[in-house]
Amino acid sequence: MIDADTVSLDTRKQALRKDAKTRRSLAFSSQTAAPTAIRDRLLSSFDFTAGMVISGYWPLADELDLRPSLEAFHERGCRVVLPAMTGRDRPLVFRDWTPGDTLVPAGFGTLEPAGSQKARPPDVLLVPLLAFDRQGYRLGYGGGFYDRSLADLRAAQAVMAVGVAFSALEVEAVPRDANDQPLDWIVTEREVLEFER
Repeated sequence: MIDADTVSLDTRKQALRKDAKTRRSLAFSSQTAAPTAIRDRLLSSFDFTAGMVISGYWPLADELDLRPSLEAFHERGCRVVLPAMTGRDRPLVFRDWTPGDTLVPAGFGTLEPAGSQKARPPDVLLVPLLAFDRQGYRLGYGGGFYDRSLADLRAAQAVMAVGVAFSALEVEAVPRDANDQPLDWIVTEREVLEFER
C-alpha cells in the first residue's frame, strides 16, 4: 500500500531538486570565486589540525568545487578522504586521497579513490547538497547515501557534518522525514551557519 504522505514528500523533493539544479547551474556560472571563498570561510571558522580526517567530495558538473579546500587541508597536515560507493543501499566508505591521486569512475558519474586506498572514518564530513534551509537540513540527490553514512558514523563516533553550497541554494524549508540527517553547520560563499543539536 502506498502512503499518501510519502508520495507527497517524494513529489515535493523531486520538484525542489529540479528547481535547485537550475539555480545551482546559474550560481556555478556566475560565482567563479565561490570555491576560494568557501575555502577561506572553512579555514577561518574551524580548527582543522594535523592528523584530522576530513572528508570532501569530487565535484560533479556544476557542483561547488571543493578542490581548493581539500588541497588546503592536505597542506595543513590533515588526512583527506573522499567518499566511495559500496552498493546502492549501503553507506559510503571514505578512502584516502592526496592531491594528484588518480581517481576511478564510480556510479552516478562520480569519481572516487581506488579500492586499494585505505578507508577511514572522517572527523569532519563536508557534504554536497542541492538545497538547504536555516534549520540545518539539506536536500541531496535522492539516493540517501549521505543520510545513511552520516547515521552510521554518528552511531559509532563524534563526527561534524558541514554542508557546503552556493548561497543561492537556500530555501524556506527542505521537505524531510525521519531518515534525513541534519547538518551541524552550513558554509556558503557568503556566511557560516551553526545549528545547535
